Amino acid sequence: MQGLHLTADLYQCAGDRAFFVDEDALAALCRQLTEQSTLTIVGEKWVTFPEYQGEPGGVTGTLLLAESHLALHTWPERAGVTLDVYVCNFSSDNSAKAQLLIDGLIEAFKPGQVQRNNLLRGDEHGPVGSGELLLENLNQHAVYGFRFPERLLAKQTQYQYLELLDSPELGTTLRLDGCLMTAENEEFFYHEALVHPAMLSHPDPRSVLIIGGGDGGALEEVLKHDTVQQATLVDLDGDVIEVARKHLTSINRGALDSPRAKVLVGDGAEFVRTTEQRFDVVLLDLTDPETPAGPLYTIEFFESCKAVLKPGGAVVLHIGAPFYEPEQISSMLNKLGTVFEQVSPFGLHIPLYGAYWGLVVVSDSLAPKTVAAEVIEQRLVDRDITDLQYYNSEIHGALFALPNYYKNLVPELVTTEA
Repeated sequence: MQGLHLTADLYQCAGDRAFFVDEDALAALCRQLTEQSTLTIVGEKWVTFPEYQGEPGGVTGTLLLAESHLALHTWPERAGVTLDVYVCNFSSDNSAKAQLLIDGLIEAFKPGQVQRNNLLRGDEHGPVGSGELLLENLNQHAVYGFRFPERLLAKQTQYQYLELLDSPELGTTLRLDGCLMTAENEEFFYHEALVHPAMLSHPDPRSVLIIGGGDGGALEEVLKHDTVQQATLVDLDGDVIEVARKHLTSINRGALDSPRAKVLVGDGAEFVRTTEQRFDVVLLDLTDPETPAGPLYTIEFFESCKAVLKPGGAVVLHIGAPFYEPEQISSMLNKLGTVFEQVSPFGLHIPLYGAYWGLVVVSDSLAPKTVAAEVIEQRLVDRDITDLQYYNSEIHGALFALPNYYKNLVPELVTTEA
């Protein structure tokens, strides 16, 4: 009986009209996506409903699976769809296959808004937990997840699907397009690592640019440095910033409204191409390369970032999970190595991301690994930075001590400091 039950209600869909009114087209789509997810079809039934008051009828269909079922109904007059995928995990874990199937269907229907629910069904010993179980892929073979007893907000912004969830362990948690972004009780892992290794390696960072980071967590860490005169944040999605101002103040602590912060809504790539400002540190606090942020992981964009750096400046970004995404790590470091003289990969385990996570500082001169712990400690004292939960002067060097499997992903052309 134990298994994963996924439902999704889709609104304002802009997908192929045939999927809403043509049972053959819809059945073919469902078969294709089910086979791609490697679930096993053992039967099916499809019904097209007649027109009603001049409106075409929808289609109801079911695929019977060896693992359980897929069921859906289209509402062409409302541009809506209801989806239901259930898989039994008795003999093997089919959760990732179910997620792949429902994600493919949602993508095909192109909804303007989505309401999703994940339910872990119990077994003979009773319920296995409480709250909505949300799973996320590390790659096509691996998933991880958390339970969230409460859903605080769900809305489709102009660019992405935004959710706020809550749990006793993570606290208020931001999720964008099905990917966990930040959570109030563990955000310090990512934000402190993204910001402080480069900021404290730099002797006097006065101007900082953050591309992305609309939750304000990285900005809050930047403003802990009293050397900073102005931090500019550019995020494409104004709704993320407004939600963060209202719901994520425990993460940004009002940094989005600091007099030392300039917060802009717009295209980060366009800003970098056109600004006349120059920065000591540029932080790319982006979603993953396979998201709408993909164009910001290119050589062209890295060159644009280099062009806005002051002498001695550095760029910082995250590059993925070395164990689960080795090809992506190598490719990203390769690109960065064609643009910058110094490429300094580092990493740490980030609970919300479910893995040891890779980041990198790139520069033509700044070499964080060579900065002694004593220097880092003195700068922490001089800048009166005490409110840290992860980073310290001893951790600084340890972040850049790479495990061998990560070292082996660094391309030969990349020059890292000794």
